[in-house]
Amino acid sequence: MKKELSSGIKVFFILIIALGFYFLSGDASLSEHPRKIIVFNKWFDKEADQDALLKKHGAVKIKHLKLINGLAVHLPLKEEKALRKKSEILRIDDDIVIHATGGKGKKKLKNPQELTWGVDRINADLVWGFNTGSEIKVAILDTGIDLEHPDLMDNIKGNVNMIKPLKTGNDNNGHGTHVAGIVAAVDNEIGVIGAGPEVSLYAVKVLDNQGRGWLSDLIDGLDWCIDNGMQVVNMCFGSSVDNQSFHDAIIEAYDAEITLVASAGNRGENGGEIEYPAKYPETIAVSAVDENDNFAFFSSYGPEIDLAAPGVNVKSTYKNGSYRIMSGTSMSAPHVTGTAALILNTEVGSYDFDGDGIWDSSEIRIKLKDRAEYLDLHPHQQGAGLVRADLAVQH
Repeated sequence: MKKELSSGIKVFFILIIALGFYFLSGDASLSEHPRKIIVFNKWFDKEADQDALLKKHGAVKIKHLKLINGLAVHLPLKEEKALRKKSEILRIDDDIVIHATGGKGKKKLKNPQELTWGVDRINADLVWGFNTGSEIKVAILDTGIDLEHPDLMDNIKGNVNMIKPLKTGNDNNGHGTHVAGIVAAVDNEIGVIGAGPEVSLYAVKVLDNQGRGWLSDLIDGLDWCIDNGMQVVNMCFGSSVDNQSFHDAIIEAYDAEITLVASAGNRGENGGEIEYPAKYPETIAVSAVDENDNFAFFSSYGPEIDLAAPGVNVKSTYKNGSYRIMSGTSMSAPHVTGTAALILNTEVGSYDFDGDGIWDSSEIRIKLKDRAEYLDLHPHQQGAGLVRADLAVQH
């Protein structure tokens, strides 16, 4: 009797484990089929027709990618070759994995508000008497933002989850919250204060609780940013892999006059290669320096670097209402993002190259670089130099 009972318990637990794996994956058979991004020719633009065509080839739809006239799908390998021959298909790209570019760091307790060394180094505090970035719309494409963080909640004006659309853009990792605090932590006598303490923050969750995500979710997030009038987008993630769908999405956002700020990557000890999307010419690629203006050993570098910013031992907000000191180019890029928001709250003046009286993304980039402080570093490490908020907002 005991032997029969023991066998029954074993079978029960095996069934539970099997069901768990099934529900976690959604469909066990899909794990055999790679994630692909299928891009259609412009004339084939009706989603229902796209769905029908792919269904005939055994593709399982993940999401529609309006921004590039495509679909993210699970696609059987044997069907890819046949689909490539279809006149409706422009190309088939891999759905690339992207990853956050910040380290774990050290926990810090909440304390009376302090001016962090990074915000101090770029002299953002010298601007706040007349410019706090008020109402400039900045999207943080990341792991989300802690929506109830006392040092951020007053500035969070919207959130969206591109991974699970029925859920919020709340941060269950901490990386996105740390980035958001550097951009726009509130001036409220606790914790820290961001480069633009009245910037309007939007959490666009494209990375999961491990700080990883799919290119298709990033493309979806950029589409949301265009549709919702974002003015600056912060992207602290990267991939060593490039494809045309990736670049096309960045181009679309750039053409929508969104200023795109991207962390260069943390490959300083692994060849130093700058990651995508920072490597694209449409983004502002940011490397990291420490408190003594030395180049951070972990930071990626190369001719594509536009600016340097503080990125070592930076204190900022973290998940669950906490704070943390972290290092990475994920910490340097938001200093530039906050500065870009401050520029957007000034008159275009002599930088109005097209005469339309409003800031364009190319004009923001030029002013940021013109007003940078050149350091005693190689040009491939700093680009135009260290971002300077005080100089950037001057006419």
